[in-house]
Amino acid sequence: MVRMKRRKAIELEQLRRRMARLDSSSIDQLYGLEPVYEPASGHGRPEEFVAVQCPYCGERLETRVDSTAEEPSYIEDCEVCCRPIEFVSERETDGALSALKVRRLD
Repeated sequence: MVRMKRRKAIELEQLRRRMARLDSSSIDQLYGLEPVYEPASGHGRPEEFVAVQCPYCGERLETRVDSTAEEPSYIEDCEVCCRPIEFVSERETDGALSALKVRRLD
């Protein structure tokens, strides 16, 4: 019985050491989490609201652009005519938003 408790204690200590060596990006990857925006990192804002014009009805609308997302394009419906709009973001090398293009899907 003592041998079993000692073995468990050793395994637990090994696990603690392994967990202490993990950095935040390894933990995020392990659990499938998206990267967290760190204000002190200097990588621009994590999200911006950009005014665009609907390519179908011409209505002005604002959309939220997530600069931490890995995909540069996404689809969102127009708030007025409900047609799908493709948004394609272009970024600077530091991750800041340089342009946002809108396209029709038809």
